[in-house]
Amino acid sequence: MESPAPSSSDFLFDIQALKQELEQLSGKNKSPLLPLKQAVKSISETQIIQFQDKQSVIHLIHARSQAIDIILSLAWSYFHLDEHAALLAVGGYGRGELHPYSDVDLLLLLDTEHDLDLQSAQEPDKESQFSKDLHSFIALLWDIGLEIGHSVRTVDECIQEAKNDITIISNLMESRLITGDLSLYEQLSWQLSPEHIWPTKDFTRAKIEEKNKRYLKFNETAYNLEPNIKEGPGGLRDIQIIGWVAKRHFNVESLKELVGHNFLTPQEYEQLEHGQNFLWKIRFALHVLCERHEERLLFDYQRELAEQFGYTDCEGKLAVECFMAEYYQTVMELERLNEMLLQYFQETLIYNDSNSTPQKINRRFINYKGYIAAANQNIFKNYPFALLEIFLLLCQDPQLKGVRASTIRLIRAHSYLIDSTFRNDMRCRALFMEIMRQPFGITHEMRRMNRYGVLAAYIPAFKQIVGQMQHDLYHAYTVDEHTLKVLRNARRLFVVHHAEELPLASQIAQHLAKPELLYLAALFHDIGKGRGGRHETLGAYDAEQFCQQHDLSHTDTRLVTWLVKNHLIMSMTAQRKDINDPGVIHEFALLVGDINHLDYLYLLTVSDIRATSPKIWNSWKDSLLIQLYRFTKSALNKGLENPLQQEEIMRNFKTRALEALIADNYSEKDIMLLWDALPAEYFIKFQAEEIVWQTQAILDSPANNSSEKEKEKNKATIIIRTDEQRGGTEIFIHTKSNECVFALVTSALSQLVLDVIEAQTITSSTGYDYHTYFILEENGSIVSDPDRINSIKSTLEEKLLQNDFSLPSNSQRLSRSQKQFSLKTTVQFDEDLENNQTIMTIKASNRPALLSHVGQALIECKVFLENAKISTFGEKVEDVFVIKDEHHQIITDIKKQEKIRQAIIRLVDEID
Repeated sequence: MESPAPSSSDFLFDIQALKQELEQLSGKNKSPLLPLKQAVKSISETQIIQFQDKQSVIHLIHARSQAIDIILSLAWSYFHLDEHAALLAVGGYGRGELHPYSDVDLLLLLDTEHDLDLQSAQEPDKESQFSKDLHSFIALLWDIGLEIGHSVRTVDECIQEAKNDITIISNLMESRLITGDLSLYEQLSWQLSPEHIWPTKDFTRAKIEEKNKRYLKFNETAYNLEPNIKEGPGGLRDIQIIGWVAKRHFNVESLKELVGHNFLTPQEYEQLEHGQNFLWKIRFALHVLCERHEERLLFDYQRELAEQFGYTDCEGKLAVECFMAEYYQTVMELERLNEMLLQYFQETLIYNDSNSTPQKINRRFINYKGYIAAANQNIFKNYPFALLEIFLLLCQDPQLKGVRASTIRLIRAHSYLIDSTFRNDMRCRALFMEIMRQPFGITHEMRRMNRYGVLAAYIPAFKQIVGQMQHDLYHAYTVDEHTLKVLRNARRLFVVHHAEELPLASQIAQHLAKPELLYLAALFHDIGKGRGGRHETLGAYDAEQFCQQHDLSHTDTRLVTWLVKNHLIMSMTAQRKDINDPGVIHEFALLVGDINHLDYLYLLTVSDIRATSPKIWNSWKDSLLIQLYRFTKSALNKGLENPLQQEEIMRNFKTRALEALIADNYSEKDIMLLWDALPAEYFIKFQAEEIVWQTQAILDSPANNSSEKEKEKNKATIIIRTDEQRGGTEIFIHTKSNECVFALVTSALSQLVLDVIEAQTITSSTGYDYHTYFILEENGSIVSDPDRINSIKSTLEEKLLQNDFSLPSNSQRLSRSQKQFSLKTTVQFDEDLENNQTIMTIKASNRPALLSHVGQALIECKVFLENAKISTFGEKVEDVFVIKDEHHQIITDIKKQEKIRQAIIRLVDEID
């Protein structure tokens, strides 16, 4: 981490030749712009070649800093600015660290007299020669291609600014003199000392608070899929904050010196050095790749950098996933070190004046100033099970603020003790299960166990998912971070304070016999990812072994194993199948078997989806799962040997709807005339309340008025309502049968930036279609604004006046992230002979106006759409369509299916 001493080999241009040329230009009173600009260009071009030749990134960033020092010194000398002024490097440049497009942060330090000269610069006639030269110097730096960040201040101004801003004092602490008046620099350094401003205790407290605020910007996790390698948790800033506090307290110039102060162990220093060098390498490559200052490891660059760094695909993992796994493991280690070292500073500097006496917790642990600590250095060596006991004690005492830094170090140093003997120890098994049964603190302590490496050591399969990313837009977190979020969500369901978030789930949770079984299922549900094969099957095996080893009963073991193996089934059923179909419900109920399994599965499913990404969960998914849960529970209560028959459902819905309509003074004759033209499936797919709503709309429409029927008969009836219970906005369209309606409607909705989540069409014997669409705003919220609803209605009315359809030009473009994920479009056909229909599943990249392109393909192939279930998973869609041919018959002809497939692929793949 130390800057190597300058040598002639570090210089990236001919220094002597440049000096001579500048002397000649100075004698002729000519600008030094061209030679200095060429030197800066030479530095960048040479360093890129050196980086590509695998030269050490440590050497490169220090060499660049040294080379820029020389450029600045020569420019400074050219303008003869030495007297009463000093040029200082601050910030990262002050540390001697410059990446290709890093800002060159400078402080032009002036004495009072020249500061007054600068103030008069507002009046050009009174501007001194020094001021003119200083302005020319700054302008030259920009002109030669340096991205500078500069300030011009006196010593007093610097001190005043530093007193008010922790960021400024941090930058000034790292300042070093490049050239100019040494006495000014020494005066500044003396006044910046802790004896004058920012005492070490205040500085440390402010830096920790600053770090906590920074973490909040990144959701308090290092595991964001497009991480910021500088500012994110575990990033370069975390290393810098250790350096700042150490410099303030110990007055050291490098982290290595902390080893001599017994603040860092040699191993910890090596970990910091390795982590910093790895992040430096990524940052340097990012700058070169982007040709600009870039700190975000975006999807756009991850694959290219993985290839550049030599990562390759391996079983179950892409090269980019291997690269990012190493990144996440590195920043997790840096985050662990940062937590421990800053806590050490807190204990040493902030709480050192406390006279509190350590309180005994038990024979192995004490409460030291609010932190749990090992009673002595040999506790974990003599009592290995204490490596788990400490987390149980933290769960049991919420007043404990955390683990003492010295004890964190002991845990890390003794983690090697967690081996097969440890895992087979009855005390360890009992302690882990006792943690899982605690009413409070489970999530916090599982996270802490993960940070300290204890969780991965105790459950070896968990180690394989630590830092394991899923290179897609659906999963916003790494597998281990997602897993712990699922656990948090599951635990949250049992907290009464949060009951209003998910009332049904919270109600079920309160009556769950053994919450720890749900927590175990959450912990193991994705543990098989990244190994190849079906992760739910691999995870179920791991879960079964764990439960057996921890002496769970046969019944409990089977439940946890079943949950892990089937944790995807409820979500898939709700989102991809018609849950109004009694057959679908009966099939799902058979799989679940009983209400106890249903309760656990529902809670796990909700917790899982909500932990996938902040954007995934919405009211529609919530509604679908609630409906599926209630339908299935009803079927289970009735008995699986007595499934509800379609005729019974149809008769029930019809009776209830008819009674409601007659109560509203609608003619039974008119109602039955309308209903007699509808197929039986209409009264199965729609609830009684929906039948009432749609029937009222048709009977009240102008087209149904005999005096206006002729001129209005071709005009569609459109009504829209917000359906809070279903979690979406429902559009009902009653119109003459037209093969173009689906394409026209989805095209219009796409142009309005609305998401279609379900579509359904029923055709009457009188030649009218009943179209139902459920929509959401692009952000997943329900469309509820009256003006917005009126706009949708008028747009659809205008669109449906057309009798044919042509694809409009696409005004929406793929997002930056979507462009990085190009999936092959596939179309699969399954023949549902029992219901005389064909199930078509389309898997493709998520693209704007995709549904209207599918609609165009259906028009071309003369295909009738009965139902569509739209499922989006980040960058991909898996949409399920129920289709029939133009005669409303099942499509079994292979040639016909192939024609449809090719039309869909052609039209979908042409979307930009």
